[in-house]
Amino acid sequence: MGSLLADINWIDIIDATKDTLFMLGVSVFFSAIIGIPLGIVLYLTAKKRILANGLINNILSLIINILRSIPFIILLIVMMPLTVILVGTSLGAIGVIPPLVFGAFPFFARLVENSLQELDDGVIDMAKSCGASIWQIIWHILLPEILPGIVGSITVTAIALVSYTAMAGTVGGGGLGDLAIRYGYQRFQTDVMLITVVIMVVMVQAIQYIGDKIVRYLKKY
Repeated sequence: MGSLLADINWIDIIDATKDTLFMLGVSVFFSAIIGIPLGIVLYLTAKKRILANGLINNILSLIINILRSIPFIILLIVMMPLTVILVGTSLGAIGVIPPLVFGAFPFFARLVENSLQELDDGVIDMAKSCGASIWQIIWHILLPEILPGIVGSITVTAIALVSYTAMAGTVGGGGLGDLAIRYGYQRFQTDVMLITVVIMVVMVQAIQYIGDKIVRYLKKY
């Protein structure tokens, strides 16, 4: 094992890990910022809900379904012109953020919508009968009630994004995926490929462990 890992440039591994964590953190943040309000709107505009609006609900559902149906590797390529406009480049860790967000927020929004659908309608009806406004219902009932579900959704989305960041390496996206492609695959360095896989597995396990801990804590209160 020592001879297998002897030629690894650990500085490159550390830098690639930092890039992956950066891409992961920023994309999860923006996916949540977009996905939470979108999931709430989908829920509230559905049939028989307090803001029932078939047109808005159908349009949003169509957009989300279209984005979810596009394979991420294709989304990376299709979005290159828009990515350049948004962040100035389509390469490196920065250049992958927009495709990561567009690939993740529709998935995240559906998870939030599903969490809301599990709520008891009686709670919302009671709030309405007490004269609560839409914003009060959202801030004081919906969001607190689904907070464990939101954390669970963030956990699932973050794990999916780990694999997305790896795929981004095929188009010069930076991070561990780029390192695995350039060195592990193109230069046949099995040791680099092995290390990148191990690090990503550790990332996934850590994300799942932390997410589960937070969800269990929130469910106690």
